[in-house]
Amino acid sequence: MYVFIIGISGAIGGLVAERLRARGDQVSGLVRSRQQERRLSEAGIRAHVGDLSTLTADDLIPLLAGVDAIVFTAGSNGGPRAVTDAIDSTAVGTSLAAAERIGLRRFVLVSVFPEAWRERTLSDDEEHYFAVKKAVDVRVSRSSLEWLVLRPSLLTDETGSGRVTLGPAADHGEIPREDVADVLVELLHQPFITGRILELTRGETPFAEAVRSQLTG
Repeated sequence: MYVFIIGISGAIGGLVAERLRARGDQVSGLVRSRQQERRLSEAGIRAHVGDLSTLTADDLIPLLAGVDAIVFTAGSNGGPRAVTDAIDSTAVGTSLAAAERIGLRRFVLVSVFPEAWRERTLSDDEEHYFAVKKAVDVRVSRSSLEWLVLRPSLLTDETGSGRVTLGPAADHGEIPREDVADVLVELLHQPFITGRILELTRGETPFAEAVRSQLTG
């Protein structure tokens, strides 16, 4: 499998790239700087330098030659509205358009729980972020692609446990980024799991078993 990761220099994107390569898959992605490009090249990963906030479908299409799936893990994390709109909305739309134009079928989006942080008082920018993420989930779900939206709960940097809860709805909690990456890679290797919005948090089920359960879910 050849996977193109948008957000490959981020925490989850980097972990996904490592795990895919360990399974023998080919990986490339988009980075913001030459320094990131060199670092990934040293790790054996091909990267392309580009500004995700201004990239067009025409810019992206040449980078997708031979690609089997796009994984979109980039995000603004609730920053200024202009950044949220550019990264979490426009860039996703650009990626969808590029995939549709070249017949690239599989598209996996890492999103968020809609109810995340509802126990807190959120700023206007954060409220805008969650509204945009929900609208983009809808947009992806209405695309012509073999799409999949993964909504992890609050991310942590703890060592992954390998055990998760995965399904159409889950209680919001926490989950290590390592576990999210493991689930993403397993989902990519299950091509019949498409057209689904799946929520992911800590649990008791081994991640591979949790993913396989979605084949009949």
